[in-house]
Amino acid sequence: MTQPTSPDTLSSNPGLIQNPESQPATIIDSLAYWKGGAKELKSFRGHTQEIWSVAFSPDGLTLASGGNDRFIRIWDIETGRLLRSLRGHTQLVREVKYSPDGQMLASASEDRTIRLWNPQTGETLRLLFTRYDHAVCSISFSPDGLMLARAGQNKDIKIWEITTGTELMTLLGKDQYDHNWSVCTAFSPDGIHLVAGTDIGKIKLYEVLPSGEEKIVHNGHWRDDADDESTENRGFYVDDQGGFQKPMEYWIGALTFTPDGSTMISGSRDCTIKFWDMPTLEVRRTLKGHSEWVRNLLVTQDGQVLISASDDGTVKMWEIQSGRQFRTLRSHKGPVRGIALSLDGKYLATAGNDRIITLWDGGE
Repeated sequence: MTQPTSPDTLSSNPGLIQNPESQPATIIDSLAYWKGGAKELKSFRGHTQEIWSVAFSPDGLTLASGGNDRFIRIWDIETGRLLRSLRGHTQLVREVKYSPDGQMLASASEDRTIRLWNPQTGETLRLLFTRYDHAVCSISFSPDGLMLARAGQNKDIKIWEITTGTELMTLLGKDQYDHNWSVCTAFSPDGIHLVAGTDIGKIKLYEVLPSGEEKIVHNGHWRDDADDESTENRGFYVDDQGGFQKPMEYWIGALTFTPDGSTMISGSRDCTIKFWDMPTLEVRRTLKGHSEWVRNLLVTQDGQVLISASDDGTVKMWEIQSGRQFRTLRSHKGPVRGIALSLDGKYLATAGNDRIITLWDGGE
């Protein structure tokens, strides 16, 4: 299923296994680079409401963003100019991601659909949805770029073959009485597994092909506390449209992998980040530093640095080997939910509820 990894693939998913023959000419030492400094280069302004997601194109020339104003906006990195606004979604956009080859941009929305766009023309190429879907919260391209998985306000995971828009499979847990939402998903770097995080903080590991079978269910961030037994404390559904009164206490905000695929990393509404051994899902480390919901995670291409974004308004950088936090970025007013790294690892984009995208570089 998995094809040789290209530089474009590395940009789309910083957690991919690197192929030395296809790496860019210059790969930075990310730990030294971001320990050396972090400077704000420019700001991108154009969204009229909160921003949920940002993504660098694999060629590093453009940046895509999406949020509550329902538009996907594409920016020129060099000038900061808004190149185009993509219109089509009827509810807020939760996530944008480039395909590994950069020829397609995917957007996930609470209007229950995923749109595939031509980022050069702004044309909608394909609309992915199923009849009984609810809001889409998370999307993930497979490493070979052939499949797209979605998670949202449903208990299942859907996977599509993107060139035709064919629905390939539905991943469902073995417990038929488990109706919790699978709100976050990510492919493993080798494409063999897919992890899903639920609204109550549990983590599920699936084999993608050929079986689509649930292999492990782990309590993850969820805790069966004595004072957390009632639905009033955990939150509960209030309508048939997938609404809820308040989020669950341990809701998974983000999932990602280290480049070699040996470690999966999760972030939660419990403010913690956890490292998990693959494929056993044995917890190895818990990082504490954020004071609110951890919304996004990414790992640098060399596997040395973890970057996290939180509703506490900060972006934090961690040394993966030791688990030590070495930098905190504070420039946004309010929650930060979108983070993205350029292919060469030299530029970081952050975005949040203040409607501003900030571009950073590191070094001295």
